[in-house]
Amino acid sequence: MCGVRVRRRAGAGWRGSDLRYNGFDMSGHSKWSTIKRKKGAADAKRGAVFTRLANLISIAAREGGGDPGMNVQLRMAIDQARAENMPNANVERAIKRGTGELAGQRPPESVTYEAYGPGGVALLVDCLTDNKNRTVSDVRAAVTKRGGSLGESGSVAYLFDEKGILKVGADADEDELTLAAADAGATDVDAGDGAYEVETGRQDLAKVRDALTAAGFPVQGAELAKVPKSEVPVNDRKTAESIVALVNDLESLDDVSDVSTNADIEPELVGG
Repeated sequence: MCGVRVRRRAGAGWRGSDLRYNGFDMSGHSKWSTIKRKKGAADAKRGAVFTRLANLISIAAREGGGDPGMNVQLRMAIDQARAENMPNANVERAIKRGTGELAGQRPPESVTYEAYGPGGVALLVDCLTDNKNRTVSDVRAAVTKRGGSLGESGSVAYLFDEKGILKVGADADEDELTLAAADAGATDVDAGDGAYEVETGRQDLAKVRDALTAAGFPVQGAELAKVPKSEVPVNDRKTAESIVALVNDLESLDDVSDVSTNADIEPELVGG
């Protein structure tokens, strides 16, 4: 299968001896996917989803042009926006903002802050901002409130790799999906909780997505994710809840587009 491996949930744990990220094992990412679904209702109430999506579209348009047919990052950002039912007018406005076609408006800058959270876990906080001073102040306040601290540039980033993550419906045939993913150049297939997650290299995300779609597999989502090379096990409920609360706090900030962590938390610790 060209090095592609399949992971399956087995009761509360994971099949296989190595449950941590090693560049191929995506079990930790699935745990975070489960945790995010549990707090999804709260996410929906924030009212900042369209703002973040518009910023992502503007950044992609600024960096690669306003034609989604030629700009893979823009195409994926637009797909995310449509999945969230973002109006077409908002999408078009965000593209024009990124290409400089809207007078008096400039696209936000992309900046990543590195931090340490409860239990010594590492965090990468990706932001899109038109005012770095405001953004770093807001991020620092959120981190220190939960007992963490901002790190120097490079103190955390080396702990992560950027990977492509595709979600495919759980009703897909596992063997056929794995074969198609391998042929397309994917590196891992995770039979996670409620959906398959297909991992790709950063540059291969669009290629693998298009290949799986052409092969008849319904791709439900595609994103670039910061995947930790190794994880910090968190077995204490209080610490686990503090980490999830910190991620919630950060994601509630208008300028924050994504938060990544190397915390290894079982969803059961933050259930209810």
